Amino acid sequence: MALAHVLGVPRIGPNRELKFSQEAFWRGEIDAVALKAVGSGIRQANWQRQHAAGLDFVSVGDFAFYDQMLNHVALLGCAPVRFGFGETLDLAQYFELARGNADCHAMEMTKWFDTNYHYLVPELKPDTRFSLDTGWLFDEVAEAQTAGFNAKPVLIGPLSFLWLGKEKIAGFDRLELLDRLLPVYAQILARLKAQGVEWVQIDEPILSLDLPSGWRAAFERAYHHLNAAGMKLLLASYFGPLRENLLVALKLPVAGVHVDCVRGGDELAQVVDWLPATKVLSAGVIDGRNIWKSDLNAVFERFEGLHLRLAERLWLAPSCSLLHVPASLAGEERMDAELKSWLAFADEKIAALATLKTAFNEGRQAAAAALSDNARALASRRASQRVHDAAVAARLAALTSLHDARNNAFAVRRALQRERFRLPAFPTTTIGSFPQTAAIRHARARFRKGEIDAADYAAAMQREIRHAVEKQEALGIDVLVHGEAERNDMVEYFGEQLAGFAFSQNGWVQSYGSRCVKPPILYGDVSRPQPMTVGWTRYAQSLTGKPMKGMLTGPVTLLQWSFVRDDQPRAATALQIALAIRDEVVDLEAAGIGIIQIDEPAYREGLPLRRADWPAYLDWASRAFRISASGVNDATQIHTHMCYSEFNDILPAIAAMDADVITIETSRSDMELLRGFGDFDYPNEIGPGVYDIHSPRIPDAGEMVRLLEKAAQVIAPEKLWVNPDCGLKTRGWAETEAALSQMVAAARSLRQAHRREAAAR
Repeated sequence: MALAHVLGVPRIGPNRELKFSQEAFWRGEIDAVALKAVGSGIRQANWQRQHAAGLDFVSVGDFAFYDQMLNHVALLGCAPVRFGFGETLDLAQYFELARGNADCHAMEMTKWFDTNYHYLVPELKPDTRFSLDTGWLFDEVAEAQTAGFNAKPVLIGPLSFLWLGKEKIAGFDRLELLDRLLPVYAQILARLKAQGVEWVQIDEPILSLDLPSGWRAAFERAYHHLNAAGMKLLLASYFGPLRENLLVALKLPVAGVHVDCVRGGDELAQVVDWLPATKVLSAGVIDGRNIWKSDLNAVFERFEGLHLRLAERLWLAPSCSLLHVPASLAGEERMDAELKSWLAFADEKIAALATLKTAFNEGRQAAAAALSDNARALASRRASQRVHDAAVAARLAALTSLHDARNNAFAVRRALQRERFRLPAFPTTTIGSFPQTAAIRHARARFRKGEIDAADYAAAMQREIRHAVEKQEALGIDVLVHGEAERNDMVEYFGEQLAGFAFSQNGWVQSYGSRCVKPPILYGDVSRPQPMTVGWTRYAQSLTGKPMKGMLTGPVTLLQWSFVRDDQPRAATALQIALAIRDEVVDLEAAGIGIIQIDEPAYREGLPLRRADWPAYLDWASRAFRISASGVNDATQIHTHMCYSEFNDILPAIAAMDADVITIETSRSDMELLRGFGDFDYPNEIGPGVYDIHSPRIPDAGEMVRLLEKAAQVIAPEKLWVNPDCGLKTRGWAETEAALSQMVAAARSLRQAHRREAAAR
């Protein structure tokens, strides 16, 4: 009899209950008891849905008030010493690690593999100590058991925890901490065993990566240690094939192994051949990363023989945690019925697992109705006339190398741009967005409800744009932005105006902490029916004599941060989007906008997990950006922006994008991320973020000067711009003005210092 389970589920609540409660707690409107009650309610509802669907376990430990890696920092007692916290963290301190405080910047944040989820990066040093300092996991297990559920705790494995951390001392290898960490994991397993837990899921997603030999070898040592606890361990890998790590995983002393049969499906025959006769195989047969219905009939046919062979040793599961998809289609009352029939959010994926479990255990006929409905939906999507556009296909086929190159090299463009804009040394700018105030959100909501007409809405947005421009003028910023008051989201805004995109009402997923995004559904060929930003940007430019940046989201980010169609290569979809953005760039230039920023925060996020797969991606991703940017004259300056990522290993590809200026998030890394740009001798101009916008903390000018001086050690000062880490949408105006005033003061201080140095020479 096949079993069914999930590796994790969305934790924000079906209506983002966690987000609103987190933010209320941060504002002091509710206390920790009230916030914890909200968390308990979300967990109980999640467990009930899994149980009601007939899953054999409920996942416990997949919930987090901010981040699962931060949860483990708390569980393992290894909070950064610089915060000065005691042995046990309370909820307020837990959030301080994520958000910073008056004395300490927040822990660094980076992307979770190739997703748009961000995790908090453990800080690891030779003197890092681990101890079992908090009981949150055991409390949640007890909570589930008391409610009558069969709890399967979920842990991030010790090797993945260390790998995803960061060494804070040069020359230190964090793998050296493994022997210090393993006893704490053993304590955790012993506590869970004492609670009556039968199975523990231990996630080791790094098995989908290229691992050094020392790390691969460490798995055997680690899991022999953990096996001594006498627990049934399910080792879970996901996000790709295991390749050379496959035999490593299958030989470990664990009771079962989970493999991603969506992204790593080509390995299934090998997995089955090498699987020891006593081990469970958890097969990730439902795509946990995307929102399209899986072909359940195809899954059944593919795994029917395996079920006959393995029986109860076959577990059915999504490919990975359902953290990456929205909670449920139940609330999508306004969605087009045909499109809705093609989709599956978390609840629907759980229902699909239940259908497969029934088909395997009771016979295909027992699930005939559900399987037939699934087949009809898939056939409808394949036959739909709304998916393909012949004009888009023709334009894509006509692309040549002339479409992805500027007229002249950067040196020529730079001279023309400097003559045109005459900016001071260390020019100041921002990344694009300004605070999304209650007034902005209220006006947008009223417009969507039909309570105000388009003219009234436009007037309201123009008032906000004028406010943002006036504030920037008063602060003395050199290159202005219009503030993006009219934009609900940097992806959704564009998707709403591009053909080939559709939207959900409540399809929210967590990006980090309380930050939730509602990815567009990219179902068909992409084109731009009409200008999207030109009117707003032209209006903003009319208010100032300073340069006004046009703000766009780039093709790779629009791709990465959408739920993308799976019926054609991602590269083809990216090039379609690039042509649509190119049309907007050309129109902005024609409207008199001389600086245009095409944001690509997700550029590295799209990078395949294995190095062997990188060149193909980097080739089409860089080409897509160049196509979007290369329709303008040399005197038009193209900017791009990238969020927290490890850039250093892809710098040639970033340089190949040929943006005139790149801004990057660096403040949390203390400019460490910038060093690679210096070593590589990045040819164009760079704006390293000088303060962290993800935290309410306001650094002073001296701190920013220190960071910029550090940057100037690796990047020629004449190439440096001064800007925050990212957009200011999530911040309030008071902290925004305070921080930007310090930033402008820092830039002016550096200009004076460099003038004195020049005079002295």
